[in-house]
Amino acid sequence: MSKEFRHITRIAETDLEGSLKVVHAIAKIKGVGPSIANAIVKNSGVNPEARLGFLPEQDLKKIEEIVQNPTDQNIPKWLFNYRKDLETGEDLHRTGSILVLQMKTDIDRMKASKSWRGYRHSYGLKVRGQRTKATGRKGKAIGVRKRRVRAGER
Repeated sequence: MSKEFRHITRIAETDLEGSLKVVHAIAKIKGVGPSIANAIVKNSGVNPEARLGFLPEQDLKKIEEIVQNPTDQNIPKWLFNYRKDLETGEDLHRTGSILVLQMKTDIDRMKASKSWRGYRHSYGLKVRGQRTKATGRKGKAIGVRKRRVRAGER
């Protein structure tokens, strides 16, 4: 453990709070959830109960290397977020801005192919089979609007 404490630590283009435990801090990176964060910490050999701000630089580099390229590590394939990628057919795990861009291109591809999911995305409706009768009404058209009463018309 290093003696100096870093309040903010940068891993994989993301600022992480140093006071959090390592697993919880890594899970704050876009594309990294609690399960793969646990696998990353176990694979790196870092104490999962340690606070991120107290880790030495070499442990941070080890964690960042695993986050950036988990396919080369000893992490199970079923934890990855892009298994059997359309272009390459490989099992990949994307994080950060690369994940956001990939999701946008996937949605655009669905819209262009006029698939049902693409249709739902383009109309701003629920995509994954949720009910829509009573929920998801925020930001949509208002049902019944009362006419404004002018002064003296009552």
